[in-house]
Amino acid sequence: MSVDGAAALGTEERSLVTMRGIVKQFPGVLANDRIDFSVESGQIHALLGENGAGKTTLMNVLYGLYQPEEGDIFFRGQRVQLGSPRDAIQLGIGMVHQHFMLIPPLTVAENVILGLKPSATPLLDLEDAPRRISELSERYGMPVNPQDEVWQLSVGEQQRVEIIRALYRGAEVLILDEPTSVLTPQEVGELFRVLRRMAEEGKAIIFISHKLDEVMQVSHKITVLRDAKVVATLDTENTSENELARLMVGREVLFRIEKEESKLGDVVLRVCDLEAFGDKGLLALKGVSFEIHAGECVGFAGVSGNGQRELAEVISGLRPASAGSVHISDAEMTNQSPAEIIRAGLGYIPEERHRVGSIGDFTVAENAILETHQSQFTRGILLDRPVISKHVDDLIVNYDVKSPSPETPARNLSGGNLQKLILGRELSRQPDLLLAAQPTRGLDVGATE
Repeated sequence: MSVDGAAALGTEERSLVTMRGIVKQFPGVLANDRIDFSVESGQIHALLGENGAGKTTLMNVLYGLYQPEEGDIFFRGQRVQLGSPRDAIQLGIGMVHQHFMLIPPLTVAENVILGLKPSATPLLDLEDAPRRISELSERYGMPVNPQDEVWQLSVGEQQRVEIIRALYRGAEVLILDEPTSVLTPQEVGELFRVLRRMAEEGKAIIFISHKLDEVMQVSHKITVLRDAKVVATLDTENTSENELARLMVGREVLFRIEKEESKLGDVVLRVCDLEAFGDKGLLALKGVSFEIHAGECVGFAGVSGNGQRELAEVISGLRPASAGSVHISDAEMTNQSPAEIIRAGLGYIPEERHRVGSIGDFTVAENAILETHQSQFTRGILLDRPVISKHVDDLIVNYDVKSPSPETPARNLSGGNLQKLILGRELSRQPDLLLAAQPTRGLDVGATE
């Protein structure tokens, strides 16, 4: 990391972080097009934009994960060169990624100090770290047990660990990428209380989100990106959700969709007295029973960790049921393989789009035909490339998947565009029963509409 002490400018002196003229390109994609952005001490600055607008890329540049082709970054008025996240961390910039970077088998304390150099001895200080973690936990009202293993924690608890890890390393600027996408309303309220407390102490918070009501609720200032450019920077008190949606998408967005009255058909899914164990060996489903008819949309709500994920996994064949039964149409599908359940007419949009819903090293085209590649997309024992190509092109257009090409690896897509790819794949099969866990997670208001 290098610092140019002679490069201080008036605006940069007032801001804790300032980015000027940032340009970042990937093969076939201009992700950031001469972007200016700044955040001051004590400020919560929201970064809004459609999926693929360049928000996460811009913050990865600030965190040192990417190096820009053009542009300058100033920290406390001095130009800095961030060659890696280590450089950013040394300055006091921390980032909590949309998909957490924790190692599940390790404890909270081990995850927090992982990668840090010991201060006095050549051994990791596993005695002082839990004490400091507990102090931070109490100070900011984020209860975690330093000795718990991360795999045992809920999503909300894992997020607390990520924030504590950044604070433990001295973060004065905290970047949060889609921090509420998998949190319950109660957990969101707790997070906002923590962020306000941090801002009152003079820390700068950069808050990436698609949820306009939350942005209006927690931020002081908002910058909107569209097509890799800044289209507006506004004081939160001087704008509205409707204006922000229009700036993000470039058109008026309907927040309510008129629904025609549906006519119920035959029972498509019948669940009777279902029981299943969770990852911790405790009973997660206790005698669950319900029916869903054709033409019916049924929602399941509840605080995270109360069995929703386990229910979806049992229905889709990813988790065994210990008792009870699952019928799709007239066929019993209890504890059948996922392949058998898909053939019975199930479409499944999983909560974990990276780990369960896609294969990162496969291309967009290959991911678009998962589950169905042995049917209309084959000619004998070979894949029918022209048919696949047309199907994928139609899916990309119909579901607005922003990708450089169908041959782009799925891991290179933004979270929202990967979600749209999975949505398109499942809906294009026209399943008899669609099981959708957190289907709008990471989607902007236009895509959600």
